[in-house]
Amino acid sequence: MKIICIGRNYIEHARELNNAVPEKPIFFMKPDSALLTKNKPFFLPPFSTEVHHEVELVLKISRLGKHIDEKYARRYYGEISIGIDFTARDLQRECKQKGLPWEIAKAFDGSAPVGEFLPKNELSDPVLFHLDINGETVQQGSTADLIFSFDKVIAYISQYITLRTGDLIFTGTPAGVGPVKKDDRLQAYIGDRLLLDFMVK
Repeated sequence: MKIICIGRNYIEHARELNNAVPEKPIFFMKPDSALLTKNKPFFLPPFSTEVHHEVELVLKISRLGKHIDEKYARRYYGEISIGIDFTARDLQRECKQKGLPWEIAKAFDGSAPVGEFLPKNELSDPVLFHLDINGETVQQGSTADLIFSFDKVIAYISQYITLRTGDLIFTGTPAGVGPVKKDDRLQAYIGDRLLLDFMVK
């Protein structure tokens, strides 16, 4: 199982970090040790003082595929959930300034909490989602605002990497990212369904 993450897939998020809006999907990867499930707590890493939340819809790949045509991409996932792409923003900023890869800021242990998966046919179109921290909504998103649709993302990734059953794709975060601190409670929703609920330790 691998975790593939799409960067800068919402215009307002790209702008809030002063990044250019991409002309094609940008992706990076997290190892399986980043995955955090069953609402287990997230432990702040000792190497960062600025860990940010980025709430994202997550696709679960349901069949083997490579060089997938966009018009068939929908056949390659059947379930959707919500997750958090935790980012050590201070480390990421340093890596960007030096022109270095930034997996160190994205791929650390526990940096990819994922909630319960739902069949995609149970969800509205567009899919609406949001993140609450300590009962206050901090991020809201809609698939209507994606720069690159789920199907475009799957087709693009599959030109470079074979997708296998069980792989996860984080599809990008909307605007509103920000820091988390110890004892924060994060609750992530698709529509009005609470799918992810955990503490920061």
